[in-house]
Amino acid sequence: MSETKPRSIAAAIVGVLMLCAGLAAFLVPLQHAGPYGIPGRGLVGGLLCFVIAGVLLVRATPTIARGLALAASPIVLFLALYAALAELEEVVVLYTDEGELRLWTVDHDGVAWVSMKRSKADTHGIDGAELSLLREGETRCVVPRIVDDPVANRRTFDLRQDKYAVQRLAVSLGMFGDGPGPETITLRFDPCP
Repeated sequence: MSETKPRSIAAAIVGVLMLCAGLAAFLVPLQHAGPYGIPGRGLVGGLLCFVIAGVLLVRATPTIARGLALAASPIVLFLALYAALAELEEVVVLYTDEGELRLWTVDHDGVAWVSMKRSKADTHGIDGAELSLLREGETRCVVPRIVDDPVANRRTFDLRQDKYAVQRLAVSLGMFGDGPGPETITLRFDPCP
């Protein structure tokens, strides 16, 4: 039978931190207008944060379970916080026939720009389509156009780097390269005619 010991102060602190991170993964997307952005990959992190918080905060938890929860907590915490941070700054919603895309956007010369993998743009039939874009609480008609230009790709990446702290964090952790990848394309959102 597993031994149960009183939880330590460290376990209680980590438990509360995990509970807060789990809540953040689900509550931060609520700040944006439009459809609720379920935290994607962070969904797992958010849910696991709740599980780990429960294991760490319940007094009757076996010592071995508490130890495993403490060991897993850094990875799970990272997933949940990354999900929350990705939604902390401006997120726009592009409505396509295939569903809603939540995107980071930057402005250059009075036009909104985004970057993504070409396969994502192809899957959602974005290039040249008249679509609705929700930004700052207002929906407007846009025509996204793929711009096959390495300079525009780099500029959009650099502008996102300047605007989004979570991208800077991801680059410093090696999650993103130090520039757009070979599959990355840039889309310019022109107003509908």
